Amino acid sequence: MKRIIKLGISGLASSLTLFALHSAQAQSSADLVAAALSHPDRPSEEAQDDARRMPLEVLSFAGLSAGMDVLEMEAGGGWYTEIMSRAVGAGGSVTMQNPPAFESFTGDADNDRAARLSNVTLSTTNFDELEPASGSIDLVTWILGPHELWFAPGGNSLGDPTETFNEIARVLKPGGRLLAVDHQAAADSGPEVGGSLHRIRDDLITDYAEAAGLRVIRSSAMHMNAEDPLDNGVFDPSIQGRTSKFVVLYEK
Repeated sequence: MKRIIKLGISGLASSLTLFALHSAQAQSSADLVAAALSHPDRPSEEAQDDARRMPLEVLSFAGLSAGMDVLEMEAGGGWYTEIMSRAVGAGGSVTMQNPPAFESFTGDADNDRAARLSNVTLSTTNFDELEPASGSIDLVTWILGPHELWFAPGGNSLGDPTETFNEIARVLKPGGRLLAVDHQAAADSGPEVGGSLHRIRDDLITDYAEAAGLRVIRSSAMHMNAEDPLDNGVFDPSIQGRTSKFVVLYEK
């Protein structure tokens, strides 16, 4: 109470205004994502995956907001790109990154998506050769992808793990964030399961992130499934679409 009296009326008003701004920003993330999910131009068939993929919860957890510059690593055909593009709005941008070895998988889907959304650009590079300028990105998202660092389609490396996380740290602004989501691996597994089971341990990813100068600020169990044995491939029909996934947010 003494502290409030010392602040005086103007100081108290400033504190209340700051609190209101923080509250509005926290609320606006969910509102922006919800509006993007219900946008009339969003392909209707993509909404069928919302319940399983939980984009409202995932992107709100990351603190996505209007005007952000986002680097979406391993964007694939752009399912999340569509949502983030509209959430960040005309004042923001989304760089949609895919490695060259994925071109046979994505086909024209990523090119078509980038061409249709005015604030989206496509970047075709390996994970350890990111194109954005140093200190230019507010948020990096890597959803269902970090395990690919130990996957070499056709014998082609997609990026060195250490250099990849150094690159992520390089492109992030001070205070910028990395959202990592991936299929959880068993506690006794090594990183090589990333190339076979397409899973990875969250603590291993955290080790690389911290070595690059990032710190964990929060994690979520929103995608955990106690029925997932964690030791089978993610495309096994018994678990496909229902794997246990970690969700971790890091900050530079």
